[in-house]
Amino acid sequence: MLLRSRAALAAILIATIPAVVSAQDRQSERTWTLNEQVPAGKWLRVRNVNGEVHVRASTSDRVEIVATKSWRRGDPKMVRIESRKAPDGSLLVCAFWTENATCTESGYRSNSEGRNNRDNDVAVDFEVRLPKGVNLGAWSVNGEVSVDGATGEVEAGSVNGSVDATSTGGPVQASSVNGSVHARMGRVPGDADLEFSSVNGSVIAEFAEDIDANIELSTVNGRFQTDWPVTITGRVDPRHLRATLGKGGRRVRLSTVNGNVELRKRS
Repeated sequence: MLLRSRAALAAILIATIPAVVSAQDRQSERTWTLNEQVPAGKWLRVRNVNGEVHVRASTSDRVEIVATKSWRRGDPKMVRIESRKAPDGSLLVCAFWTENATCTESGYRSNSEGRNNRDNDVAVDFEVRLPKGVNLGAWSVNGEVSVDGATGEVEAGSVNGSVDATSTGGPVQASSVNGSVHARMGRVPGDADLEFSSVNGSVIAEFAEDIDANIELSTVNGRFQTDWPVTITGRVDPRHLRATLGKGGRRVRLSTVNGNVELRKRS
């Protein structure tokens, strides 16, 4: 069964994989490295389950990744990391905790058969160096995702962890369930809709240039803030705000349940 939502992915994977305990008494080792060329305009996608994903700019034209496993009582050999190069030059990197799982560009696939590593508390932290012009997808279930130094399109998400994603290009899409979301972009080419969301956490989106968009801001327990002059559409609702930036156009949606929602100008 293809897991298409963060909630569905969390329900299956979190049930079989214990949350990462504190760093005290944990062992760690660098267990996997990759050095691969990915052409500008193509995608690097990194999918993790238990652990963090940190992305920074590369000083070369090659993708460089170091994966570090840490554990207290688990067996690091039972967690595998695989990479696959697509015919167009895009690259997919995945970490697996269950022997029957598979991973594609669109998400994880799993079923109830096979042996699950219920007592395996291994975490995998990815350190990624991203070349100029390469688009990025970075996701984790239990762990924060941070992106700094990207120059192309970015998609970033977590279930239990904060998401902080910056691109001097764009666009950026970012989401979490239990964690704050902060997205920054230098420009927003095209007219694709943009969405930034959380359930338990504040949501902030920053744009460095003027943007024409129809915006939708929503929160249940929090407040709204915008640095942009907007034209409000409909009645003023303390939980749900619809407004127009500039001439309108693409939809930009920021939403959370517990947290503030902020639309900022980048200085």
